Amino acid sequence: MSLSGLFLVVFLVVHLLLNLAALYSRELYEMACEFMDTNMFVQIMVPVLASGFIVHILCSIVIELKNQTARPVKYLVTNKAKAASWASKNMFALGLIVLGFLALHFCHFWAKMQMQHFLGNEPANAYDLLVVIFSKWYNCVLYIIWLGALYFHVSHGFWSAFQSIGMNTSTWLPRLQFLAKVYAVVVTLAYIAIPIYFFFGFYKS
Repeated sequence: MSLSGLFLVVFLVVHLLLNLAALYSRELYEMACEFMDTNMFVQIMVPVLASGFIVHILCSIVIELKNQTARPVKYLVTNKAKAASWASKNMFALGLIVLGFLALHFCHFWAKMQMQHFLGNEPANAYDLLVVIFSKWYNCVLYIIWLGALYFHVSHGFWSAFQSIGMNTSTWLPRLQFLAKVYAVVVTLAYIAIPIYFFFGFYKS
């Protein structure tokens, strides 16, 4: 669970850097997309990435089921410990929200681009898709809600993953928790900048 989570944390940064190219120019973004579509290493990494998502989702389901069966009757007194943050107590629910919106994201982009390659059709232009999808206010709102859930999920999951693999000393834990907050804030705000940029029409056609 921890290793697959850290793998996806790295992917979020790589995917973000690709998409931020769209804020610079259409040409740079289309060049980046072309590289992703034709590079052999990227093509190999796509099924690896998909496997990482599947492993993470399956592990979360198994852990949640084990937690439920281990204590089917809830305690009468709720644990008020500071360590039990809101995000830590709702990781599974947050994960479901992220997964649901991920399916929407696939319908908006992957199905109209990469999937069309497999079907032998002409894929949609990636930049034009950004313009069309984020020109609608409700899509922007949905993506911001999604990114909000992702923020809470990652802000806890980032440091918790390191804790699970043994980096839980009194020295390292506060540092990892701080780093997790910084990572979650920067990544979330950077992703949110993309729909806002296209909604307000800052791009050049």
